[in-house]
Amino acid sequence: MSGAPQILEGLGVSEGIAIGRAVCVEYHFDEVYRFPLPVERLDEEVERLEGAVRQAEQELRKVHRGKTTQKLRDEIGGILEAHVLLLKDRALLDRIEDRIREEHVNAEWAVHRTTAELAAQFEDIEDDYLRGRNQDLLDVGYYLLRALQGVSHHDFSEIEGDIILVADDLPLAEAVRLGRNQVVGFAIGAGGRTSHTTIIARSLKVPAVSALEGVTALVTDEDPVIVDGELGRVILHPTPAMLEQYRQRQKELKSLDTRLLATRNIASVTRDGTAVILLANIDLPEEIEDAVAYGAQGVGLYRSEFLYIEKSPDLPTEEEHLEIYRRLARGVAPGPVVIRTYDLGGRKLARELMQTREENPVLGLRGIRLTMARPEIFRTQLRAVFRVAVDHDVRLMLPLVTRVEEVRRFRAFADEILDELEAEGVPVQRDFQLGVMIEVPAAVWIADRLAREVSFFSIGTNDLIQYALAVDRNNEHVADLYQPLHPAVLGMLRFTVEKARAAGIEVSLCGEMAADPRLVPLLLGLGLRRLSLSPRLVPAVKERVRSHSIAELTDLAEHCLKLPTATEVVEALDSFLATEKSPVREGPLKEDALSLATREDTT
Repeated sequence: MSGAPQILEGLGVSEGIAIGRAVCVEYHFDEVYRFPLPVERLDEEVERLEGAVRQAEQELRKVHRGKTTQKLRDEIGGILEAHVLLLKDRALLDRIEDRIREEHVNAEWAVHRTTAELAAQFEDIEDDYLRGRNQDLLDVGYYLLRALQGVSHHDFSEIEGDIILVADDLPLAEAVRLGRNQVVGFAIGAGGRTSHTTIIARSLKVPAVSALEGVTALVTDEDPVIVDGELGRVILHPTPAMLEQYRQRQKELKSLDTRLLATRNIASVTRDGTAVILLANIDLPEEIEDAVAYGAQGVGLYRSEFLYIEKSPDLPTEEEHLEIYRRLARGVAPGPVVIRTYDLGGRKLARELMQTREENPVLGLRGIRLTMARPEIFRTQLRAVFRVAVDHDVRLMLPLVTRVEEVRRFRAFADEILDELEAEGVPVQRDFQLGVMIEVPAAVWIADRLAREVSFFSIGTNDLIQYALAVDRNNEHVADLYQPLHPAVLGMLRFTVEKARAAGIEVSLCGEMAADPRLVPLLLGLGLRRLSLSPRLVPAVKERVRSHSIAELTDLAEHCLKLPTATEVVEALDSFLATEKSPVREGPLKEDALSLATREDTT
């Protein structure tokens, strides 16, 4: 063990704690040189390229057929198949071949330059998920260069013990292959919540932290490493005391997960008998299995833009929409499924839909604005929703609503589609439930008017906090100003709940605040009775619900609403929770663990 404890802050993308020996993997090739080739050797060079394509395809299919669970094969199958399709894509291959022939260069150089140029085009896209699609091109370039250069796979079979894989980035096939064996944790320099490595880590239940820029330069292969996927931290050179404390935490989490899973069929009610509905936020249909397993009572938010993103650059067909919505509805029946219409635009930029570039897309053509500006795109989605709603409790929700006129225009648009379906003899549900996202201050302050137009509200705290406080939570320079417990935010939550209740409509909260068990007492005290969150967090939130009475939580909320600062709200909430006897999981280790590294916790 060498050096003092060092804590790296990153992005926790797969929960859990892993302890093991660091193994650094740098996916650097032999230097890619540009060799001039005579005309008579160009055909031979193209043949080398075609051979590398065949070899890369064989390796990808071998990875997919490898020793993985069916669930993982289902999740990665589409991505690997997309890589295979790229390897066969004549547009890509012709571009590489043209470079070989026109510039008289070797295949390695042509592959390197072509994939780099194409991938760079994706860097102009602001959304993390869509920008991450450039990883498909870079992965394919990696496979081809490895085949051309004769680079073999990394083999960990001779390394003893648990391994923490440390890398700047991981191609998908490598993440799958390495994640199956001794690798118990990932510490990755690049990537985000929707990167390929993240998908694999979550599927394999391997703790992972990403966004650790320059991590490979800080680690040696002899280092013990702790990966805290809950808090988004990687600890290098941990002391014996830190190692022991994290090992104990591992045991506690394993025991607690087993116990919390057993709460699936226990009612989500407070001590004084008030029911609290816990729903699931869903990005991908495969997550419905977790929603059911962890006891969610329905789907409170299906982010339907991910269906578009998966199909991009094509648009999903009506039947594809229909299949997904039926799968969700059947999976959680008789619970509801709330489908948010495409929330593309803004940081989730879809160039095929936008038709123009925007200087400030977050405040531009996105959410309901894009729906009404490009109705032909959304017609297909709405037709499918109205067809499914005949037999299932499927509801529609509109994002980024700021005006009553937007709701009325949407209803008129929906009526046209319903008329169209009925004229075709297709059974539909005309009296569908329509809701709006309350995620900008303008929507909060006209909540009473909006409540007369819709069946329910869903408060999206992620954007609401960002817009209310003028803080980009992804900007490290102002991240400390992103305060969910800011008095203005709490006031807006209370106001929205009151207006919904006065109008007799449902109101739920589907932002990250609902996923934090520590905030649940305050949210219930503010009047919320429906929360939508990640499926795996349902048991912990349910246990907190069952630990309190509404009377005491109302008193807590009233006290917090009078406090002038977020810091004082945090202190009041911590003081309240200190008296709680429930063993609800708080997630990350607290100050006591970090003090072992003589470092103040600033999160």
